[in-house]
Amino acid sequence: MSSVANWSYTAQATIWRSIGTDEWNKPSFAAPFTIACDYGGDSKRGNADVGREFVVKDTVWTEYAEAKEGDYLLIGVSTEANPIDAGADEIKHIIRYADTFDRVADDYALITGV
Repeated sequence: MSSVANWSYTAQATIWRSIGTDEWNKPSFAAPFTIACDYGGDSKRGNADVGREFVVKDTVWTEYAEAKEGDYLLIGVSTEANPIDAGADEIKHIIRYADTFDRVADDYALITGV
């Protein structure tokens, strides 16, 4: 963890990694786990790709590099197996930022939407 992230990422969020669909074509998820982060809310319209708009719910800043669009994220800690039951939101877009000061680990904005 970079020196800046060490003092700024003091909150926790829970992530459920999407692992495809089950035999009934329902989404399946890996077990939840927590990451260090910071977060903010912003109700604006976002664009992930040309022609694909969504309403931004939350932005979570973290050094966790393995998140993918379609994973689910909840601000706070949860052990609930199903992200929908836990109240998590789908990650709609991810932005990567350079670790300007330490060059140890890049930062990511995980953007959830509705």
